[in-house]
Amino acid sequence: MGQLCGRCMQLLRDFVAFVQRMSSDLVHSIKECLTLISKCSCLKQNSSKARQLYKPILQPHERVTAQEFLQHIETGFEMSPLGKDPLEALRTLAFSENPGLQQSAALYYLHMSEHMNVPLPVEHLEPFYALLRSADLEVQQISSLSLVNFLLEGNIDKELVVQMGLLEPILDLLESEDPTVQCNSCACTMTLAVSESNREAIGAAQGVTPLLSLANSYDPRVQQNAVGAILNLTQSEKIQQVLCKEGALPVLALLLESPDSEVQYYSCAALSNVAANVQHHKAMLRPGNGFLLRTLISLLSSSVDKQVSSQACVCLRNLATSADIQAEMVAEDVLPKLRSLLASGSEGVRRASIALLWILSQHPRNQDTLACAELLQSLGILLSAHKTDPVIVGHTACIIKNLSLSKNRWRIIESPCVEGLLQTMHSTDVQEDSLHYVTSCLAELAKQEGAMLRMVQWMDEPLTKCLVRLAGHLEHTEASFQAASIIQHMIGHEKMMLLLKRHIGEIQVYLKNFLTHREIRFQQLGISTFCRLREDPEFSSAFRKSQMAKLLEQVRQQTEETQELLRAAICHEDS
Repeated sequence: MGQLCGRCMQLLRDFVAFVQRMSSDLVHSIKECLTLISKCSCLKQNSSKARQLYKPILQPHERVTAQEFLQHIETGFEMSPLGKDPLEALRTLAFSENPGLQQSAALYYLHMSEHMNVPLPVEHLEPFYALLRSADLEVQQISSLSLVNFLLEGNIDKELVVQMGLLEPILDLLESEDPTVQCNSCACTMTLAVSESNREAIGAAQGVTPLLSLANSYDPRVQQNAVGAILNLTQSEKIQQVLCKEGALPVLALLLESPDSEVQYYSCAALSNVAANVQHHKAMLRPGNGFLLRTLISLLSSSVDKQVSSQACVCLRNLATSADIQAEMVAEDVLPKLRSLLASGSEGVRRASIALLWILSQHPRNQDTLACAELLQSLGILLSAHKTDPVIVGHTACIIKNLSLSKNRWRIIESPCVEGLLQTMHSTDVQEDSLHYVTSCLAELAKQEGAMLRMVQWMDEPLTKCLVRLAGHLEHTEASFQAASIIQHMIGHEKMMLLLKRHIGEIQVYLKNFLTHREIRFQQLGISTFCRLREDPEFSSAFRKSQMAKLLEQVRQQTEETQELLRAAICHEDS
């Protein structure tokens, strides 16, 4: 065990002095009281009877125990769990009816909770029950604070606290009129609610109702911890039912307007968890009452804490499960706020806002509105600035692909989106899903003449090499197919043919693999690419030398055999 520093030694001396002074004053007060009573004339006739009427405040065994405990502290205090005898002494102090002795035990636990860095053994939890149940307010304050410290430092097993029966006194303290006790008991409940089994226990012990009451507390510390506890409880679908039944939704919705950003964040995150369960949407979005949507959208403003804005995006995304709700969001002018968040310096905010935009872009009703020049400009800039972020790249590619189906798709061609998508291919790992989304989007755009010409304009040697190499990565099925599809659409343009001629060998390799692929779509794409490239003399010569025609003949024979079998099968069915 290490040597205590000067500050800790002074704290211990003050603690010992306090306990000694308290015991001395207590004994002195007892003596004074007894002297006064003994001098009273009413007791002179039968002094022996009078002595039986007096019940000592400090029991003899408690006095001995206190002295032994003090001696232990003075002679060898260490920041570690007590041995058997000192622990028994501590238990005696904790279960005493004397507030002073209980305070001594509570102070010992508090000091240990602030300095101990090892797990607290299970036998040390038992005295907490008596301390939390104490009628003395100061004991409640100190013991509940020390329990919070132990829980936050991870020195007590959270599930063991509930198993030892401490949940009941903790929840009872939620009913206290003292803000400090309320704050500490809420913090205990919030920490305990991290565990799934503990969440069930808190719900079964009727802990939801007092927490909802304290969520409206005027004390900011109490309110923060109460809403934080509710947030942790919303991670359980079963407790979500209880919370909704107890009226949590309007409470949490109103707390979104709190001046405290931490309360805003906790309440918004709690609503996000509830909104992840579609069955609660009807209660959250009652017909004719757009308060929740309007409030959440207002939290997307630049003046709001970025963590709150990010969580508001998550909540809106969870709620946007129907076309009507999405249309209502768009009608509430959500797009300008989301555009602003795309330029945020916070990665979490950018990712949350682009994910919400992706949800909104999926429904055809919103696509024409979203395909505006301002948003497409923002998306292009976002791709250029964060081309290595797979979340940003993947979601942005999906949005652009969705918007390419709108009647305003021509705006995509005029925006920096095409260039941004092409540039991301240099930075994206071939194993990432985002690359599949990028190639899929570019393949869809390449079907349109204007977009394809724009792509050819931005093509260079590194990009061409990247596309050809990707087409050859058949282990990444979708990305390979889409890359080959992009190449096939750009064949015929002089610039593109010059770039492709530098990779004739690699192109032949992937074409051979496509022609022998088990999927028909790969065979068809391989054949169409071969036919277009064969029109070029250099490719035609290379194909003849590589006996590509012989491979095509094998594919033709296999196809004819398949057709014969199909005709036989159809004729058999008809007969």
